[in-house]
Amino acid sequence: MAVYRGFDQRELDREYSPSSRVADFDAELAAYARESGRALRELPGHRELRYGADGPELIDFFPAVPGAPLHVFVHGGYWQELGKEDSLFPALDFVARGTAYAAVGYGLAPAWTVEQIAAQVTEAVVWLVEHAAELDVDPERIVLSGSSAGAHLAATALLDGRLRGRISGAALLSGVYDLEPIALSYVNEPLGLDGERARRLSPLFADLTALPPLVLALGEYETGEFARQQAEFAHAARDAGVPVRELLIGGRNHFDLVFDLGRTDTVLGSAVDAPARA
Repeated sequence: MAVYRGFDQRELDREYSPSSRVADFDAELAAYARESGRALRELPGHRELRYGADGPELIDFFPAVPGAPLHVFVHGGYWQELGKEDSLFPALDFVARGTAYAAVGYGLAPAWTVEQIAAQVTEAVVWLVEHAAELDVDPERIVLSGSSAGAHLAATALLDGRLRGRISGAALLSGVYDLEPIALSYVNEPLGLDGERARRLSPLFADLTALPPLVLALGEYETGEFARQQAEFAHAARDAGVPVRELLIGGRNHFDLVFDLGRTDTVLGSAVDAPARA
């Protein structure tokens, strides 16, 4: 029996299981940990910054040159896995080219609701913008990015009025912008979303007119639903007058796409670098 858009339950669960399109999921996560550890060992000046009173409300910050652009990254993991400590590796590329880097930490489901998680990420980004001077970064050149559920959280943060006109660009990778199918899939077990909350938490159905220029990127090896999610969000953003650049990155999957984020010798990295250099 169809559960969503002609998918039965097994098919829908597979569509929202990006690991089904990779040969070795554990190796992908091991690469995150290995390279993030290298960033901690090799990059000077790392600081852990608190943006809120609760335990997970922390940011890992890597400075660059004085007055540098800042790249802010929100990790994925379906609102229930991974952490900022797994998201430090892009700093190796960003700092090397003179861009400061911040990885946002937040609480995970089921201890935290999606609403609470989204609010935490929003507060973290606002905190970074408001503390740009003391971090010695250029407040006019702050770029926000996120991967998978992190793209959802980054998009949600960009809708907050306090950030209007204060983020120079955003890069959303393999994002989830419509949470209705999430609420119907295996992903929802620790989230507990119902249909009304899923729609309210979906950036796809929000007023997108305040968004900065967007780069929306997918790896070649993604499921059809992730491609649909990106296409529909790109269409909605363009209808709202937002400049959008869509990318399909050959040879990359849902998990290793983020390794291109800070590399200006890649299609994705070059596109992400543009608003920071403007």
